[in-house]
Parts: sequence; structure tokens; C-alpha cells
Amino acid sequence: MRVLGIETSCDETGIAIYDDQKGLLAHTLYSQIKLHADYGGVVPELASRDHVRKIIPLIRQTLKDANCKQEDIDGIAYTKGPGLIGAILVGACVGRSLALSWDKPAIGVHHMEGHLLAPMLEEAAPEYPFVALLVSGGHSMLVDVKGIGQYEVLGESVDDAAGEAFDKTAKLMGLDYPGGPRLAKLAEQGVPASYKFPRPMTDRPGLDFSFSGLKTFAANTIAAELDDDQTRANIARAFEEAVIDTLSIKCRRALKQTGYHRLVVAGGVSANRHLRSSLAEMMQANGGEVYYPRGEFCTDNGAMIAYAGLQRLKAGQTDDLQVKGLPRWPLNSLPAVEVAE
Repeated sequence: MRVLGIETSCDETGIAIYDDQKGLLAHTLYSQIKLHADYGGVVPELASRDHVRKIIPLIRQTLKDANCKQEDIDGIAYTKGPGLIGAILVGACVGRSLALSWDKPAIGVHHMEGHLLAPMLEEAAPEYPFVALLVSGGHSMLVDVKGIGQYEVLGESVDDAAGEAFDKTAKLMGLDYPGGPRLAKLAEQGVPASYKFPRPMTDRPGLDFSFSGLKTFAANTIAAELDDDQTRANIARAFEEAVIDTLSIKCRRALKQTGYHRLVVAGGVSANRHLRSSLAEMMQANGGEVYYPRGEFCTDNGAMIAYAGLQRLKAGQTDDLQVKGLPRWPLNSLPAVEVAE
């Protein structure tokens, strides 16, 4: 089976074609970073308009790169949510329209399920069950994953997500958009343990996350002490250390609670080098393994949507003709499917 995947949940237009026998045939990605840079963040209406402008040329390019025609496509998957509703509806309308005109089945994919399954695109893919840490600009959650659609959310953000806290703290430091990756790069120059930032919600039981207080602590430190480049780097390093320690502590708790020895980390923040090394050390010390998607599939992309959609289409799941976009969509509400061979 060969599926065309469409991702338009926020500020990246991602298109991919995935074949269940040959793997990923082609993928293209257009980022709107330059468009939103002047505003210091994503402007939803501009994001939607840019998806409209780019989506059809990218689909044509991806078909060409994969040496495919419309008759070679067996199904279409598109992001149905969660995300920016206008942006989601662009991909959903195009996906449903193509499915109708090409007479192909189509399915709306949960954006976070796409991230969760992104490591399955790799040659060394994890086996079920595992704990998944999903960390991005809009989400931070720990999930018990027994199979596709068999998800139990163990903990999640009660306020700012980890990626959101990175971006907001970077903005407080005067770093350009997108702030998160720039803050992480600046932290490379910082001296470890120069400042001691709190590790929020680690002094109590549970697996939920809260990063708004850490952001406020960083804001107060910046206001009081940000007077030279080295201090700036030290604060960035302390903030990053606090986020990574918090995520590591929660992951360790989740693994102990479930008894699993496999950890999947996905979402934009999973590309952070220090996070990867910290979790790798933790898993090695505990006799487990950690899995990530490659760097280009950590952020939003069409490949993860094509893969996730293919699994559900193969199981006989499809959406009706009604075009739906869900800005909020609980991950644990998805139906289970058998793992495709």
C-alpha cells in the first residue's frame, strides 16, 4: 500500500509518500520561519494562507520525486488535529478533495500520533510496548504505548509545554525567532551549574509537567543579571539543564511505573543534543534503550503522517466525506489497530 501524507498543523507544509514494502519514497517540506520571524511567533492567518500557496506545488514535487502518478497512490492521510484550525483545514480540504477526485480512501491523522510513530520510519525501530516522551512547542506528555492506538497518557503539561518554555525564554533573552533552537545553541557556550534553576514538579509524586514557573524564574534571573554575553550563555545553559533534568526525572518515573525498558522520544525538542545524551545515559544505566526519529523528522513533517495514516488505512479505517479539523483532540481517544506486518 502506498499513501500520500499531508501535514499542515502549524507553520510547516510537509508532504510525503510512504510505501509499506519499500518505505519512504519521497518527502518535501516547506518552513514558514522567515514569514513569521518579523512577528516573533506564528501568525495563524498568515500560516493558513501560506499553506494554501505551497501545498499543491509540494504535492506535485513529491509525486515527481517518488516517480509516482495519482493512480499509484492507494490512500491519502492528512493531519486532522490538534493544531491551528485554519492551517489544519487547508490540509484536510486538499486531502479530502484529492481522495474524492482520485477515488481513494482517506483518513485524518492525529498530529501527536504522527510524532509518536516517527521513530518507526527508522531502520532500528522500537518494538511495543514502550514509554513515549512527546516534547514539542505545543505539547509535553508521557504516554504508555502498547500498540498503535493503545495509548494511556501518564502525564502531560498543565501549562507551558517544554518547547513553548524554550521559545518564550529565548524571547526574554532577546533571541530571534525561532527561539528554542537558538537558546539551545547559546547554551553550548554556557558554563554548567553557573545558576541553579528549579526542577518543577519533581519534588512531588506524579508525571505531569509545568514549565511556566521555570520560565518566570528565568525571566527574573534575566532581569537581574543579564549584563554580558557570558552571563547570557550561562543563563541559557541553566535553563536548558533544568528542562532536561525535569524531563529525565519524569521519564525515569514513567519507566519504573510501567516496567518498560524502551523509551521513545519525539517532537521538536527531541532534537536537543543535551536531552539526547542525558536520556541515553539514563537508559544505559538502567539497561534500557532510547529511540528517536532522525533530525529532519523530529519537527513537523509529512512522512510521519503518511506512516501513521498507512497503518490505519491498512486496518480498514477511513474518514467520511465531511471535512473536519480538531484544534484539540485527546490522544487516548483514538481507536486501536493491529500492528501492520
